[in-house]
Amino acid sequence: MLINRITQQSRFVKYLIMLLTDFVFLICAVLLSFSLILNDWHWPENINSLIVIFSAPIVAIPVFLKFGLYQVIIRSIGFKSIWIIVKSISLYVFIWGVFWLTVASENITYSIILINWMLSLLFISGSRVFIRWLILKNKRSLKCKNVIIYGAGSAGKQLLVTLVHSDKYNPVSFIDDNSEMYKCFIDGLKVFSLDDLEYLIDDNNVTAVLLAMPSISHIRHNEIISLLEPYSVSVLSLPDVSELKECRVKITDLHEISIKDLLGRDFVTANKELLSLNILGKVVMVTGAGGSIGSELCRQILLLKPKVLILYELNEFALYVIDKELLDLDIVDIEVLSILGSTNNTKRLSRIFKKFGVQTIYHAAAYKHVPMVEFNNSEGVSNNIFGTLNCAKTAISERVENFVLISTDKAVRPTSTMGATKRFAEMILQALSKEQNKTRFTMVRFGNVLESSGSVIPLFKKQIKEGGPITVTDAEIIRYFMTIPEAVELVIQAGAMGKGGDVFVLDMGKPIRISDLARKMIHLSGLQVKDNSNPNGDIEIKYIGLRPGEKLYEELLIGDTALDTDNPMIMRAQEDMLTWNDLRLILDDLKVTIDNDDQKELRKLLIKAVPEFKPQCEIKDLLYSD
Repeated sequence: MLINRITQQSRFVKYLIMLLTDFVFLICAVLLSFSLILNDWHWPENINSLIVIFSAPIVAIPVFLKFGLYQVIIRSIGFKSIWIIVKSISLYVFIWGVFWLTVASENITYSIILINWMLSLLFISGSRVFIRWLILKNKRSLKCKNVIIYGAGSAGKQLLVTLVHSDKYNPVSFIDDNSEMYKCFIDGLKVFSLDDLEYLIDDNNVTAVLLAMPSISHIRHNEIISLLEPYSVSVLSLPDVSELKECRVKITDLHEISIKDLLGRDFVTANKELLSLNILGKVVMVTGAGGSIGSELCRQILLLKPKVLILYELNEFALYVIDKELLDLDIVDIEVLSILGSTNNTKRLSRIFKKFGVQTIYHAAAYKHVPMVEFNNSEGVSNNIFGTLNCAKTAISERVENFVLISTDKAVRPTSTMGATKRFAEMILQALSKEQNKTRFTMVRFGNVLESSGSVIPLFKKQIKEGGPITVTDAEIIRYFMTIPEAVELVIQAGAMGKGGDVFVLDMGKPIRISDLARKMIHLSGLQVKDNSNPNGDIEIKYIGLRPGEKLYEELLIGDTALDTDNPMIMRAQEDMLTWNDLRLILDDLKVTIDNDDQKELRKLLIKAVPEFKPQCEIKDLLYSD
């Protein structure tokens, strides 16, 4: 197709085509103007007439250049572009009219100037609008996705300009919540209300809705997503204003709706003083630095300008990845040290603390996958309990100032070995806080974080992409969710609030039913759930039963009450604990049972230390034999 070949040409070639086209149209406009006045086809009969006719493009084109008419991109032409054309043609016709009156020999009415103005405007603007229509028509023929832009504000307008240049999306209309904008046109696209959405989708074969409202609250954002859910369209969204890297909106800024967008919670501004208190100018160490939480801790800590940041990790590849990422940031005056090692290697820990003078530790090293720990009980206990114990005791002996444990909601009335080990780790630090005043211990407990390794969200995305089914353990299972950056920012603040032995709980918002989450993700991908009521749907949800150790309902508090803090997202838990003498005896017995691989005794000791531990399943350790 000719229009397709033209659009593929260089900018310079397109520029010459526009100049040549305007040259021809301007001459035609003058000739037609004379012909209309004379009621007969006019052709110049003398040199003066010839000069008048060919002077039109000679006068006009410099004026057009001055007004930037050839800088206007035709496929994005709109009201502003038309106004530029009107102004440039008006000035050109005025200059040309004065010239014509000076040299004209024919006795012709002055209305020739007005007619030339109207015809020039028609030819020049009309040619551009026509070419734009051809481009958009060609775009539709290339099977671009017809989309609706939700939000007719500045972000929506910028997005429209960007989409016009895209071969992927074809915008057909706007939707906006502002009733004053209804039935208005923005660069040729009409603005509708949400009530018109169903009609617009059906009439225009719309496959996606693009949310262009980066400044609205998360709560309102969630409400809009819920309103869009029933429609068989995929939903893409621009990030928050704070996340937009440039003022100009790009297609690459659009992202699929994630669970983050469904949380419906506005974030609280961080306390900068708390963020810096245990980090600024200090030697900071992160254990489990290569994990989901550990790596984000490293990223945020680095920006808070410690003197030295030590990455401690058992997994070589995970350490390599976060080390390279931080080094690529090229932040000067901060030494980043990557050290391989286990939290059960007390001699190595002691050497690190002593050599570098560690002042603050964020202990994120732990086995966290519930079924995996159930299959490897001894290793779970060894890593989560004794790894924490070794780090804590070494921190005390080397006079580390601050020790922050990353805990989990699974430590509350645990039903799994993993949860029991994390509660045991909390109790160790609570007890040690009462025994000494060299190291300030703080524990921070929160629920699931989004996009962490092994989490349900990436799994659901993969399953949807593969055509399903989506696997959900139980129809009634619910979980709390928080983004990793948000959780880590709150962890750092909570760690600075502690007085010693404090257990802080993060406000995770409302829990989300996993089956509802699966349905939302299917709908917002532009697909339908396949079930008994809709056998022709796209993706089936399959319930496979609870995994070993898994709970239906997660909790954040063991007790009934929690104290508020200065941050509404952080609460201080009030919970019972064992003395160090009591814990020490259980720890000694635990060590023997691990050496003997006595799974029955190991479970008894966990229940003794954590009376709330109610195992969800029988012993599942792969090396256990009854």
